[in-house]
Amino acid sequence: MSSAPDFTTYYFEDLSVGMRETLLKTVMNSDVVGFAQLSGDHNPIHLSDHFARKTKFGGRIAHGLYTASLISAILGTRLPGPGAVYLHQTLNFKGPVKIGDVVEISVEVIETVEKGRRVKLHCECAVDGNVVLDGEATVTVPSKHPRPAKEAAPASAPA
Repeated sequence: MSSAPDFTTYYFEDLSVGMRETLLKTVMNSDVVGFAQLSGDHNPIHLSDHFARKTKFGGRIAHGLYTASLISAILGTRLPGPGAVYLHQTLNFKGPVKIGDVVEISVEVIETVEKGRRVKLHCECAVDGNVVLDGEATVTVPSKHPRPAKEAAPASAPA
């Protein structure tokens, strides 16, 4: 993903089951270090080559929530895009993501619900064709036809 995101905006009425968007992201050392700074998670499995070499992963791995945050990048910029607001996310961590890995992040619309303009999406992150994270997200999406603001209630008369 580049530093200047390419935005696509879908309104609730534009979305249908089966719509899909995919992005590729190479995980850089600076991503992992930066995420540690932002999150406060300084676990040495993410930051210390010496420590991480002794683990079952044989080297440093990215934070699981860093990988999950890549899903948010698609939801907020591509599908559905700007205006989408997270309501719920499930995450199943299935494998490590190492520095230098290219993560393929994809989301697919699996359900739309008119009430509340809610959209459920299947979310997946894969490295070399192997799923490392999956889950489902539910977001609200703006309508092409915004509802009028409720009129202000009249001021009550003094007693």
